[in-house]
Amino acid sequence: MKPGDLPTPFYIVYEDRLRRNLSLITEVERRAGVNIIMAFKANALWRTFPIVREYNRDFTASSLNELRLGNEELGGEAHVYCPVYTPATIDEFLARATHITFNSLNQWQLHGARALEAGVSPGLRVNPQCSVIDTEIYNPALPGSRFGVTAEQLDGRLPEGIEGLHFHALCESSSYDLEKVLAAFEEQFGRYLPQVKWVNMGGGHLMTREGYDTDHLVKLLTDFRSRHPHLKVILEPGSAWMWRTGDLITSVLDVVENQGISTAIIDASFACHMPDCLEMPYQPAITESVTEGSTPHVYRLGGNSCLSGDYVGDWTFSQPLTPGSRLTLEDMNHYTTVKTTMFNGIQHPAIVLCNTDGECCYLRRFDYSDYKNRMS
Repeated sequence: MKPGDLPTPFYIVYEDRLRRNLSLITEVERRAGVNIIMAFKANALWRTFPIVREYNRDFTASSLNELRLGNEELGGEAHVYCPVYTPATIDEFLARATHITFNSLNQWQLHGARALEAGVSPGLRVNPQCSVIDTEIYNPALPGSRFGVTAEQLDGRLPEGIEGLHFHALCESSSYDLEKVLAAFEEQFGRYLPQVKWVNMGGGHLMTREGYDTDHLVKLLTDFRSRHPHLKVILEPGSAWMWRTGDLITSVLDVVENQGISTAIIDASFACHMPDCLEMPYQPAITESVTEGSTPHVYRLGGNSCLSGDYVGDWTFSQPLTPGSRLTLEDMNHYTTVKTTMFNGIQHPAIVLCNTDGECCYLRRFDYSDYKNRMS
């Protein structure tokens, strides 16, 4: 099957694009002498993991469900971070993880000894308080952040037994943003580095984005390693693995007009199937649209839900949109498929893999039972 043969809506993942990203990440990892692991919070399409496993099996998880899926479908080093581990969850985390990061000194005091007894390498998340992200909802370094221990809280003493330090302050950021955060990290926490075995630089390293300076990233990491040769260095980007590897293909169902605004209602939903478009917010590119010019064909897109705010726009098209027009909303894989909901019981898009020969197969199709089983 070809993409044009499939009924909409569906997410499509392209194997050749995925392999391009995996090859780049693997090359950066080799050149820099670091370990780059996949963050489940950005991608959990496990039916594509046979491809991922050819390049890397290590991963990071932030819940027991993510951790179990990583154990079953990737099988490499299992790094975990959760803001709070509870008495009901800590034992299973420790049974499945190789590395565990604690968010606070309280959490370390509660569970650190048990982690050491289990042979799981324990780390502490620290907060360099260096803000390089404009969108507040994605900024873990905001004043009052609930993430990580500040230098003042450590007061010159790292508790005995902690084997790693973890910081995360980026979001789809550049290597130059990392340079700023890394400088703040070393200034505030450098005194503790001789005491630990590893440093995890978190996620947000968007090394697969066009124009990202991978040479600068490699130099930044190799210079850090030369200053601290005993440390294992870990990065756990999320978006970079799946950046521009897949789209959401939709069809126009109707066009409505109100006070001079034309809205094309599609067979998908921003609220249900593209929530970052409303949360961040951002406007995805549409392959069939054109740059603004003399054409009068301007539309916002409306999702097929009853939520008033389920729309984004505007886009310009060379021809009028009509029922049946197919639209390709680009880059709808990372941080998209993991966030979808079944609000309103709207038909969930199928998930499709397009192999390197251009042939497509369904990875998953959804039906009423999926909706019913999500409810009680």
